[in-house]
Amino acid sequence: MMEISTFLALLLAGSALHKVMARDRLALVAAKLAGAHGQGLLLLIVAGTLELVAALCLMIAPLHQTGALLAAVVWLAYAAALLRRRGETLDCGCDLVAREKPVDWPLIARPAVLAMLALIISTLPVAAFGVATPFAAAGLLALYLAGSELLAIPHPRWRKS
Repeated sequence: MMEISTFLALLLAGSALHKVMARDRLALVAAKLAGAHGQGLLLLIVAGTLELVAALCLMIAPLHQTGALLAAVVWLAYAAALLRRRGETLDCGCDLVAREKPVDWPLIARPAVLAMLALIISTLPVAAFGVATPFAAAGLLALYLAGSELLAIPHPRWRKS
């Protein structure tokens, strides 16, 4: 299961880096999602710090469970913020580019599923980091990003929500 933990850590670290690189856009997104106008940058710093700490903890065996639980809290908070905005069209900050899209069930389910995965990982013993671990984690990350791009298609026939 170290492959999944590494995937989650990569996703969290990438998300924290994304917050640093696009802080102006994402501060506005964070404020809108949380309903805390004027506090976007503070929320962004807190979220990015929590993501980075969770990513680091996931990679350190004695702190693995703490990292998984922290990741689950971050993703559940994001899912709850999206749920509050269900039906609206906005830039959710979940893509590398500014892209307004409707907040629908698949968009809300993405962080909820990640939180569930992190909770499952928190209950399992820490596995050894093997030779295949980074490759499997990178493959999972590629699949995740591809799924994210599929969810960004505005009105596909195959998705009705």
